[in-house]
Amino acid sequence: MSNNSLRYSKTMVVIHWLTALLVLGAWLTAEGGREIVDNPPLLHFTLGLAVLALIVPRLILRLAGPAPEATGERGWLAIVAKAGHGLLYLLMVGLPITGWYAASRMGVTVSFAGVELPALTAVVPGRPGLIAELHENAGTFILILAGLHTLMAIWHQLVLRDGTLRRMSLR
Repeated sequence: MSNNSLRYSKTMVVIHWLTALLVLGAWLTAEGGREIVDNPPLLHFTLGLAVLALIVPRLILRLAGPAPEATGERGWLAIVAKAGHGLLYLLMVGLPITGWYAASRMGVTVSFAGVELPALTAVVPGRPGLIAELHENAGTFILILAGLHTLMAIWHQLVLRDGTLRRMSLR
């Protein structure tokens, strides 16, 4: 087995770690409630939309070449790992879109990289609704899921000693 089949590409590694930092940064800069109409959390919007923007090259890289061979995951553990990764991808797409939608419902202008994005829905008075609540709760859930992802990688590295962390390193 070649060294390349054991590791992700350097581009994928950079996107992975950048995405992790962006997700954490978006969570740390999150604000809620109608108050954001007067003082929109622009950094939160930028970080969240950057996660969405990174999904495109990430998916292209995943489709263009196979992932490195799994390190001994079999049976239910392999199923749980695939489901967890799938859920992380779903959240990396869904969270920015639901946030953009919720901001649109409140009449908050969303921009990314200096470009004003169109509103996804009409402005409504009062609470922004279920999608905004889902966005807020899913924001915490992605952080929990990413934490579990990290703990599993550490468990693989320290307990199973299968070199899992090496797959996502630049060395």
